[in-house]
Amino acid sequence: MAKARTIIKRRKAVQNIRKITRTMQLIATARFQAAFNAAAASKAYTQSITRLAQQLARDAAGVDHPLLRVNEETNHSVLIAITSNRGLCGGYNASILRAALQHMDERTAAGDAVDIFAVGKKGIGYLKFLGYPLASELAVFEDRPQFTTVDPIAQTMIDAYERRVVDSVYVTYTRFESVARQHVETMRLLPLDRPTVGEEADEASPVAEYDYTPPPRELLGELLPEMVKIRLFQCFLDAAVSEQTACMVAMKAATDAGGDMIRGLTQQYNRARQSQITLELLDIVGGAEALK
Repeated sequence: MAKARTIIKRRKAVQNIRKITRTMQLIATARFQAAFNAAAASKAYTQSITRLAQQLARDAAGVDHPLLRVNEETNHSVLIAITSNRGLCGGYNASILRAALQHMDERTAAGDAVDIFAVGKKGIGYLKFLGYPLASELAVFEDRPQFTTVDPIAQTMIDAYERRVVDSVYVTYTRFESVARQHVETMRLLPLDRPTVGEEADEASPVAEYDYTPPPRELLGELLPEMVKIRLFQCFLDAAVSEQTACMVAMKAATDAGGDMIRGLTQQYNRARQSQITLELLDIVGGAEALK
C-alpha cells in the first residue's frame, strides 16, 4: 500500500502544478490580447508616418540629413537586445540572445567595437554571466511598453549617431507576424536606409498632393528622428506580444504534459491497488485453507 500512497502524493503534486500552469496560460492569453492590440495600433501609425516620409523625400529631392549619412571610419556600433523580465516562455530568450551574440561576433570580426544595451532581466543576467560589459541596461520592461520609456533610449542613439560617436545602431528582437509565426531578427535602426525613405510609391496606389508649411526639407528634418523613435517603439511592442505568445505556448504544453502525467499516474495507481487487493485476497484464502 506504500507504493499506492506514493503514487497518490505524486499525482496530487502534479495536479497542483497543472493548476498553476493552466492559470499562467490564461494570464498570458489576457496579456497577449492587450499587447497585440497595442502593437497592431502602433503598426498602422508606423506605416502612415513612413508613407509621409516617402512623400516628403520625393518632394525634397536631394535632401541631406545626419541620420541618412553613413558615419565612415567610426568603427563603433550599438546593439540593443530586447529580452523579457520573466522566464517560463520556452526558448524565447535563448533565441534572442543567440542572435545577439552572433551579431556581436560578426561586428567584432569586422573590426567594430560593440556597445551592448540590454533590455530585460533575462538578457542582462545572461550577458553579465558570460562576462560581457554592458554599456547600459533597462530592467523595467512591461507587458505594454510605453513610448515615454522608449523615447529617451531612441534620443540617446540619435544624438550619438549625429555626433558621429557610433556608425550604426542595431536592434535584436522577436518580430511578431501572427500567433503562429514570430521570428528573431536583427534590424538596423541607424543609419536610415535611403532607398526605404525615398522609394517611389506603388503605381497602383494614389499619391496624395500636399501643401507644406514649413518646406519639405525642414519637415523631413523633424520627421526622420520621429521615424527612428517609432520604429524602436514598434520593436518593443512586437517583443512584448511575442513574449506573451511564447508564454501561452509554453504553458499550454506544460498543462498538456501535466494532464498526460496525471493519466499515467492514475493507471499506475490502479495497477498498484489491484496488485494490493490481489495479495490481500490471497492472504485471506491462504488463512482460510490453514483453518481447515
